[in-house]
Amino acid sequence: MSHAVLKQDMAHKRPWLLLSLAFGLSYPMAPSLQWPEFILLIWKMAAVACLIPYALRRHPAGEFVILALILALCSLGDGLVEYSLTLGGIAFAAAHCVAIYLYSRHRRIKPMFSQKLFAICLFVLTPIIAFMLPSDRTEALNIATYSVFLGGMASMAWSSNFPRYRVGIGAVLFVISDLILFANQGALADWQPAQYLVWYSYYLGVFAIAVGIVQTLIKRGHYSDDGSSPVVAASG
Repeated sequence: MSHAVLKQDMAHKRPWLLLSLAFGLSYPMAPSLQWPEFILLIWKMAAVACLIPYALRRHPAGEFVILALILALCSLGDGLVEYSLTLGGIAFAAAHCVAIYLYSRHRRIKPMFSQKLFAICLFVLTPIIAFMLPSDRTEALNIATYSVFLGGMASMAWSSNFPRYRVGIGAVLFVISDLILFANQGALADWQPAQYLVWYSYYLGVFAIAVGIVQTLIKRGHYSDDGSSPVVAASG
């Protein structure tokens, strides 16, 4: 794809990015407006939901659809978690499973030892740390089980050939967000900034993942004129 065509393609997607940022960056301040609960819920879900048309705009097939499904499950989780942590956790775990599938299709060839080691640490340490965080020990096992999917997603993202400074770090931010959320049920229960850190690290992480994947797929030409999206060999 030429640079001019790439710029034109991204221009079609930019309004959705801006709308997502508007909802995502402003959401923590939304409750102060004292609007009805359902409006605040839509506000919250819209932050990630606006990234779905960003992913599908002009390329509604293949890898872009897989990414859109991940984003849809995350947005659903954002809503469900307000009513049930269990249902919200299931939606996010499903998103992680789909993300693992996507990253497995784009494995990095011959990663460095340090890269492999960090990926292993993400997978192993995430559920271990998560298990130790909540003060309610009856929830510790459920949280650790969910965190296996979370750590697996981050590990696979880091091991993929998508840009680490966007997709890899975005996945790590997702992990940090959830760990802070779990700690907020324990040692950080009375720490007011925790809720802001949970939201911003999560939202910016998902935003970085979406932008990193979309831009990379477009540059690599992961679609044809009819919208299909073939998988090409992963590069190192």
